[in-house]
Amino acid sequence: MGIYFNPGNESFTQAKNSIIYVDKTMLLDFLNKRLSTEDKCIAVSHARRFGKSHAAGMIDAYYSLGCDSAGLFEDTKIASDKGYKKYMNKYNVIHLDISSFWDNFKDNIIEKIEDYIYEDFKASFGDTLNYEYNLSYNLMKIYQSTKVPFIIIIDEWDCIIRNSRNDELVHRYLQFLHSLFKSEESKSFLALAYVTGILPIKKIKDESALNNFREYTMLKSKPITEYYGFTEDEVKALCIQHNMDFESTKAWYNGYLIDGIHMYNPNSVSMAINNHDFDSYWRNTSSFASINTFITMNYAGLKDDIMSMLSGKMVRVNTNTFKNDFSTIASKDDALTALIHLGYLGYDADRKKAFVPNYEVATAFEAALQTGEWSEIARAISTCDELLDETIEGNSERVAQLIELAHDTYTSVLKYNDENSLSCVLTMAYFTAPAYYNIIREMPAGKGFADFAFIPRANAGYRPAMIVELKYNQSADTAIKQIKDNRYQGALANYSDKILLVGINYDSDGKDKKHHTCIIEEYVKAQ
Repeated sequence: MGIYFNPGNESFTQAKNSIIYVDKTMLLDFLNKRLSTEDKCIAVSHARRFGKSHAAGMIDAYYSLGCDSAGLFEDTKIASDKGYKKYMNKYNVIHLDISSFWDNFKDNIIEKIEDYIYEDFKASFGDTLNYEYNLSYNLMKIYQSTKVPFIIIIDEWDCIIRNSRNDELVHRYLQFLHSLFKSEESKSFLALAYVTGILPIKKIKDESALNNFREYTMLKSKPITEYYGFTEDEVKALCIQHNMDFESTKAWYNGYLIDGIHMYNPNSVSMAINNHDFDSYWRNTSSFASINTFITMNYAGLKDDIMSMLSGKMVRVNTNTFKNDFSTIASKDDALTALIHLGYLGYDADRKKAFVPNYEVATAFEAALQTGEWSEIARAISTCDELLDETIEGNSERVAQLIELAHDTYTSVLKYNDENSLSCVLTMAYFTAPAYYNIIREMPAGKGFADFAFIPRANAGYRPAMIVELKYNQSADTAIKQIKDNRYQGALANYSDKILLVGINYDSDGKDKKHHTCIIEEYVKAQ
């Protein structure tokens, strides 16, 4: 058993022993069917913290000759497959994390990778190998003598591609990968390749080191979508098991729509359950500088699209122009596609539209905007908590002032001349409210539709329910009267706590003059 060659099963053992564990072992059934076939090369490019490394540790434990994992898998889903032991701990496995090598060795990273693997080889094969030769040659010699094929796992395979500006190094690295996955030698020794990264595979000039890989991305991952991230049913089960409010969990962490399946960021869900607290955990583990990098690019329509998505809309994106490279962003579509691959936007493949997937990601954009170049938008977002508090406290005059500030800020981005546009601005104005409320726009109620219903979730604390009605060139009194006449508050008939009725009106002369008014009343139920 070595570190890089035939690793043990400690990683998967640790995962199984964790408080939060979701069984994804049926991925192994998918891989077993591709062993030593034309489909044996698998590339998974998903956002960070989406379970790629967890899967790699599971693959180690299942295939590696360096351990005995029979007991570890006996109570898992893969054990229901009668033939699952046929492949268990029967392969020579090499597992590399390129990012860890990159952190320590940059210019000579390829040589260091081979040196470290050869140290493991020496413990098993002594001087029977020629360590002056390249790795693929020695893999072939090992296979010829043992008849045991190799499974090669490479985490963060694209780390060098993303970070190096040394074309010669990139070229040598791609040649190294070619020798492992496409050379004549590899046709004999390679049973399976599993590589993970953030970006889909990019063909660089005339290089074709990985063009034989089957790719699974944030855009399309069939048929292995459910094995990365948590599905909605898995999150529901975890919430029941750990006494967490599912609706709050859904608002914070749901939203990635991959192949029609709603997927959750597993790291964030696990952290929320372990801490029994909802927060933006991904913000503490990912670099948010990348958001600023892309959203501040001066491409026509990019700022409009970002603000539209933050206000709850979806925008059309052509993902086909993206070159799978952060250094060649050339359009608005490229920037948005990059954010999809990074996990900062969701993507509906049927509609070909992008969207902000959940509240956790929305707070990531909020943080990025506050440190970036959109200072006026940052100032408006910074007042969102105050607006919510002032609304709850019934300070209608201050609420009108803060909404007017939001109007002034977003008017150049969101076309603002009717109730529908006012709805978008209100969504931005109450930007932080989804942390506590399930917010429903155009909620069926009474004799019509309430513009906004703020329904408190289990973590709302002192915050009351609210019905908000919007008017344009009428009056706030008219809005309140419509709520009462149409019995919109009936939408919360089963809600026994405090309910606020909020009427907001926007007056305009069609030019620059604009004025907001607001009335807030507490709904008194008939005795």
